Amino acid sequence: MSSLSGAETRDHHPGTSPPPSFLLLQKPLLILLFIIIITLQTDGAPAAVMSVSPGLADLSRLYQTEFVRSARAVGVLWAVCTLCFAIIQVVILVQPSWIGTTDARTHRVGPPLPSGTMGLFEVCMESDWPVPDCRGGLSSLSPLPSFQSVAVLVGVSLWAVWTSVLCLCLFRFCSAATVYKICAWLQLTAGFCLALACLLFPDSWESPEMRVLCGDSVGSFSPGNCSVHWAYILAMLGILDYAILATLAFVLANRQDALLPPNAPDVTAGLLMSA
Repeated sequence: MSSLSGAETRDHHPGTSPPPSFLLLQKPLLILLFIIIITLQTDGAPAAVMSVSPGLADLSRLYQTEFVRSARAVGVLWAVCTLCFAIIQVVILVQPSWIGTTDARTHRVGPPLPSGTMGLFEVCMESDWPVPDCRGGLSSLSPLPSFQSVAVLVGVSLWAVWTSVLCLCLFRFCSAATVYKICAWLQLTAGFCLALACLLFPDSWESPEMRVLCGDSVGSFSPGNCSVHWAYILAMLGILDYAILATLAFVLANRQDALLPPNAPDVTAGLLMSA
């Protein structure tokens, strides 16, 4: 009895190790349990994916549709603004209202000085007739001698912006992102040339034509008895307009292909014209 009780005590003592047979069965049981868990997870994954995928697909399709509609609306607005400013650029070039006399000279003591306005191609002096007496014009394609460089820069700017307008026809044949980038670079070129023209125009004020109209006190960046008129101010605003249009075109180009499906090239072509 004493030997049997001692054997039972040794088998159930906390400090003793389990029998070797239990160790032999422990590894296969753990491996089997691991295989069952992996099998259950593998069998349940497709069902979970199938249950989530339709919702994600619908959400992605809805987001893509909303983006395409927004891109078309912004693209149409960008194209309309480009066309409108191309027309305004023609007005800036041909109008003789870059600089003119001020009303303050009417209070001058002494003989009256001539009054009128001046542009890049002609000088218009006020006369007794309702129509001013203008000298020069765009028909001769010969700008005033002091404003030749300014007229060339404005002409290059005009060519660039009208080229970008003609590039709108490429939306039917090319990728929308490519057309946006081409138009953006053309608009940046137009804005750069127009900015140079606005900087060179005050530097060209020291000329015989300006002295006749604005007095002997005229000089570079000093208009004398004259002041800048609306055509020059409109040209300066055009620089900001070109910067905004070019930035918007670059944004539309970078976002255009990012959210469209890669296997839908027909959606990219003609995005603007089909709006």
